[in-house]
Amino acid sequence: MESSNPVFGNAPALKQPAPSVAELEEMLRAPQRLTMDAVVEKTALLLGLVVLTGGLAWVADVGPGLAMGAAIVGLVLALVNIFKRQVSPGLVLAYGAVEGVFLGAVSRYMNEVYSGIAVQAAVGTTAIFAAVLFAYKSGRLRATPRFTKIVVGAFIGLFAMLLVHYLAAWIGGGDGLGLRSGGGVAILFSLAFIVVGSLTFVLDFDAAERMVEAGVPAREAWRVAFGLTVTLVWLYLEVMRLISYFRD
Repeated sequence: MESSNPVFGNAPALKQPAPSVAELEEMLRAPQRLTMDAVVEKTALLLGLVVLTGGLAWVADVGPGLAMGAAIVGLVLALVNIFKRQVSPGLVLAYGAVEGVFLGAVSRYMNEVYSGIAVQAAVGTTAIFAAVLFAYKSGRLRATPRFTKIVVGAFIGLFAMLLVHYLAAWIGGGDGLGLRSGGGVAILFSLAFIVVGSLTFVLDFDAAERMVEAGVPAREAWRVAFGLTVTLVWLYLEVMRLISYFRD
């Protein structure tokens, strides 16, 4: 049926004939392709699961043993999802569930030491994510080859410093390199880690757009959702750590 509005009188879609039964059957048999709406939907679902299990862990006052177990299982599931060639929605959801338990336990403990820090960290993480997304959508941040090399190189360098810090602390005792001591060096390191880590969202957004343009299968939305959730979980914990430094 054509629109009665004359503005749409020459719209191409209104001039095309209705598809035949055979064409409809072929359209239904064709595999669904990834869309940005699917990415948003799956990411929201996964984050909702993290918040739900986190809230339950908070209310149940999960002990350190269960929290550590959830952290280990979450790490294993994260590695499986990273290296698995075909994304598995069940494994991605399992990661979100156990990671939520870990976050809920950590958040409650930190909130008992620093009242209100969980809300502050959640607001800070949301603000950072929204700011980077706005900068990306407005064209202020783009995943150019130079930008990608700088961000990836800086993040790997900071992560390597953190590993050396923990190794030094384990071998020699004390504060290692002082990257987690809460002093000025620790604050600067955490700020740098948050800034560089936040910029990796630009790479994630760009990868998602390129996957949509390439027409990859719709189930790949779970892979994008998993990647974004992993970064958001890490960012939340790092923001909470930084706030604790200033609260001290």
